[in-house]
Amino acid sequence: MPVQKAKDFKGTFRRLVGYLKPFRFTLITVFAAAIVSTVFSILSPKILGHATTKLFAGIIDPNAKIDWPGIETIIAWLIGLYVLSAVFSYIQQYLMAGVAQRTVYKLRNDVNEKLARLPLKFFDSRTHGEILSRVVNDVDNISNTLQQSLTQLITSVVTIIGVIVMMLTISPLLTLIVLLTLPLSFLVIKAIAGKSQGYFIGQQKNLGELNGHVEEMYTGHQIVKAYGHERKAVEKFDAINDRLYDAGWRAQFVSGIMMPLMSFIGNIGYVAISVVGGVLVTRQAINIGDIQAFIQYARQFTMPITQTANIANIIQSTVASAERVFELLDESEEMPEEKKELDPAHVVGHVAFKHVDFSYKEDVPLIADMNIDVKAGQTVAIVGPTGAGKTTLVNLLMRFYEVNGGTITVDGTDISKLKRGNLRSLFGMVLQDTWLFGGTIRDNIAYGRAGATEAEVVDAAKAAFADHFIRTLPDGYDTVLNEEASNLSQGQKQLLTIARAILADPAILILDEATSSVDTRTEANIQTAMNRLMQGRTSFVIAHRLSTIREADLILVMNKGTVIEQGTHEALLASGGFYADLYNSQFSGGRFSEDAS
Repeated sequence: MPVQKAKDFKGTFRRLVGYLKPFRFTLITVFAAAIVSTVFSILSPKILGHATTKLFAGIIDPNAKIDWPGIETIIAWLIGLYVLSAVFSYIQQYLMAGVAQRTVYKLRNDVNEKLARLPLKFFDSRTHGEILSRVVNDVDNISNTLQQSLTQLITSVVTIIGVIVMMLTISPLLTLIVLLTLPLSFLVIKAIAGKSQGYFIGQQKNLGELNGHVEEMYTGHQIVKAYGHERKAVEKFDAINDRLYDAGWRAQFVSGIMMPLMSFIGNIGYVAISVVGGVLVTRQAINIGDIQAFIQYARQFTMPITQTANIANIIQSTVASAERVFELLDESEEMPEEKKELDPAHVVGHVAFKHVDFSYKEDVPLIADMNIDVKAGQTVAIVGPTGAGKTTLVNLLMRFYEVNGGTITVDGTDISKLKRGNLRSLFGMVLQDTWLFGGTIRDNIAYGRAGATEAEVVDAAKAAFADHFIRTLPDGYDTVLNEEASNLSQGQKQLLTIARAILADPAILILDEATSSVDTRTEANIQTAMNRLMQGRTSFVIAHRLSTIREADLILVMNKGTVIEQGTHEALLASGGFYADLYNSQFSGGRFSEDAS
């Protein structure tokens, strides 16, 4: 199959070796054990050949007796060598397993700690699948190579060298015959590998296309059925499947003829060795036991060569995986933490944006010279069309992104001078996209504050109008939520996130519109719960349904990253500007839709 290659093989390899440096003495022991184990296994055929020679001499000469004591001594030596070889092999594998796991343990820790230090923009700019692939698949690939392929490479190289040496000590002529088959083997491997790689690429491409099509069709099967596209979907599946079958058949067939051809070449060498060796035995130029040993060495010779070629590919792939992991470790981190902290119990919630500039891309400014002053306890609604920058304000408040210029203050303190954890503890968030983890309802609510008591969890649920539906569930607060909490309705999930925010008791609230996908009664309950939650707190409400923010103390109207209007609902309607158009468009299809487009 095609092998993924690193862009900087040498640099990445040196860096990966750096992770092995703390275990260098253990690695020396591993290498020594591998060499000793391999040498013992290489010596065995030659010693076994002596036993064959003694047995043959006793049978071929009627006047001689078979030297059974000598043969028994040789067999005892053989058993000893095989046992020692197995013991050293075990030592090698045991030590290498420890080195590999400790190395990968440190690498995983480094990756995990790095992920905790990376800014949100890193995760926003990459798919979850890509990050998971680097953290899981690439690290596992490194682990497997360290544990298996490294020692196998040593064993293979020692075997090749040792077998050649042993064959030369038996017969240089027979060794030459074996070596002459190597160029033919390499030519066959190169020709077949070159041909099969193209088919394997096609196979992988078609397999990916087929998986994508199947996932798409099953995910949207209701739409497919609603528009009557079943036949078209099946026809496309059949077309891709036919291409996959053709590419897969060719790839497997071409790669499958590798072993028969290699066996054929090996058998040619075997026949040549047997014929020439037989002639040498008849001329008494070589012992028959040496011929037996040589045939065993010839059989051993091709396997480590194939293994070495495979391991070379595996190492290429492993270094490519390491490069991807190191790219992650080299990503720019968040700005260094400051040490200042605010006491959440004494924060009143006065928030100010002073001449704030921000852009996601350096050459595309989004927010320029923004000035907002939010008094403690005020409810501030943020409205505007999609892409206006409403969510960006939340990202800046929480320091998920850093401002490019200006300052944001909480109670007069620049938030860039605060510890991120301390800053975020001042905020409670209820977002449109609910997030609940796999666990009990009690655990999900208690996530809002460490050490919360059972009574506090229940009180928070009651305040969020969630207690009643929780108690109707079979296990009440002990109900375990499945993956994505799909055993609860959207409205129920939203009430749990509000209960979590109530339990956290933050000084400042950030509320995304949470009622866009729930029924009217649930919407009323959620709105009541949020109103109760907002009492006495500074609240930022991102609003899509403008009817829900009429009572806000201040409405910020955003467009293209700028606050273009601000005031109360009545004042903004009376001014007849952008907000008035936006508000009226939700009820009468006003001219806003044309302006916004």
